[in-house]
Amino acid sequence: MTDDETAAETAAKAARRVNWLRVLAYGVLPGLALLLALATGFLKGQGSPAMDTDLGQIGAIQAAKDSTVALLSYRPATVERDLGAARDRLTGGFKDSYTSLTRDVVIPGAKQKQVSAVATVEAAASVSVSAEPNHEVVLLFVNQTTTEGTGAPAVTTSSVRVTLDKIDGRWLISRFDPV
Repeated sequence: MTDDETAAETAAKAARRVNWLRVLAYGVLPGLALLLALATGFLKGQGSPAMDTDLGQIGAIQAAKDSTVALLSYRPATVERDLGAARDRLTGGFKDSYTSLTRDVVIPGAKQKQVSAVATVEAAASVSVSAEPNHEVVLLFVNQTTTEGTGAPAVTTSSVRVTLDKIDGRWLISRFDPV
């Protein structure tokens, strides 16, 4: 054998030799990462009842905040429309009593005395003790600024326990109790 043949054989053996570091870096690790990503996606897609409950609570809390602002905010010129729109966020006996109160007291008073009110929710938290997916109780801390005519604004702070029921995919207030 000549030096050229020996060198050719050595080069051929080196070409056939597997570089395991490259196989690991470019084959096994990316494949493993892909499998982990697929498994994570599958498990995340399965969801969990706890996560569904958390999402339900978040939706109920936001509905309680938005609906409370709508219930307690109005202007004299648009009071009927403002409170009428708020009424669509209610259900059951509370809807009936709210309708009576606004029709008999709030709307006439707002028009006659030029009363306007703006409510804000400063904080909110779910206080439900049951695990019913379509029923939620939320505690709200509310500020309401009321102005009569050109008078000075009066700020009222209150805590309200809001009970909501999910009907046809919407969270509606069924109780509204000052605490």
